[in-house]
Amino acid sequence: MTTPSAAPVTAVILVAAGSGQRLGYGMPKAKVPLGGDSILIHALRGVAAAGVARQICVALPPGDRELAAQCEAFAEELRNGGGNGAETPEITAVDGGASRADSVRAALAALHPDTRSVLVHDAARALAPEAVFHRVAEALAAGAQAVIPVLPVVDTVKTVARTTGPDADIAPELVTGTAPREALRAVQTPQGFSLETLRRAHESAEGLDEAQAAAVTDDAMLVELLGVPVHAVRGASQSLKITTPLDLILAEGLLEGPLGARWVEG
Repeated sequence: MTTPSAAPVTAVILVAAGSGQRLGYGMPKAKVPLGGDSILIHALRGVAAAGVARQICVALPPGDRELAAQCEAFAEELRNGGGNGAETPEITAVDGGASRADSVRAALAALHPDTRSVLVHDAARALAPEAVFHRVAEALAAGAQAVIPVLPVVDTVKTVARTTGPDADIAPELVTGTAPREALRAVQTPQGFSLETLRRAHESAEGLDEAQAAAVTDDAMLVELLGVPVHAVRGASQSLKITTPLDLILAEGLLEGPLGARWVEG
């Protein structure tokens, strides 16, 4: 296993409180089986193997004892030498909230007082390669206050508006323009921040109205609203977000590939 050349960040927040409705399993997404284990266990293994965390704080569906037990079992596995040589992080489980932002805030409150930097990662991106964690950690160590992994957008992207008037019978939407693809990036996790910056961003977000809060889709957007520069590093195609049944099929395929999902960059 490779290790990052920069000093590791102190904590990783793993957001695992999603309902998973679009997957159709009738259970929280983190419990859904993937390659013989739950999505949560795959995500925990990836974070631990990256070796960037002294603490992994997992935000779970409130009161979910089964997932809390999975976290404790994984912590025991690490204590018994299951960390593949990486520094053994402490595993902390907290109840998440009604929104992603609420879950992140709950995890922030449970971090150790000496925490200086934090990576926020979606459990749904359970197969994110270790190298992505390293690139984000290295950018933080080099002085970035905020850094995100991204991929170039390969599809043509159109802006549209709902069709009105006589054209409404033709199609529901009308193209209003074409976005310049060269400047577009698809954003992934883990997203890295200085702890002070992330806390300040979430404190500021508490003043947003309902519509403004709904428009915020990741932690980097909150930091952008503060005027803090957000740096970008290369992500990975394996860091797909498991949201739909097709995503789950793709993730299963990556696990069954000849090299294993975490060892292939692209």
